[in-house]
Amino acid sequence: MARKIRAALLVLMLVFALPVASFAQHRGGGHHSSGSHRATNKRSSSASHNKHGRIKRSAVAKDQFMRESGYPHGRKGYVVDHKVPLACGGADSPSNMQWQTKAEAKAKDKVERKGC
Repeated sequence: MARKIRAALLVLMLVFALPVASFAQHRGGGHHSSGSHRATNKRSSSASHNKHGRIKRSAVAKDQFMRESGYPHGRKGYVVDHKVPLACGGADSPSNMQWQTKAEAKAKDKVERKGC
């Protein structure tokens, strides 16, 4: 039961926090470049993608995060997650990674897939 409550709270936090963070990040420059705006795409144009269309992750950064966190071989029932998703411009570095239970990751992924 506690896991369901935590997952629900995480989803709510993400629903309300990500749009605000994205808006603040977008408004940070204070000016727009001249010229036409390109259509919004859910994928980051600067990130490279694999043959399945998913953003490529840095194995080196993930391994470094796992070593630094004290679990160099992984944690049973957990996955490595990006705090700010790669598709939303998050860095593929250990400072943007966290351990997350598989259930929490599944709930967060549903929210993230709606776009940034």
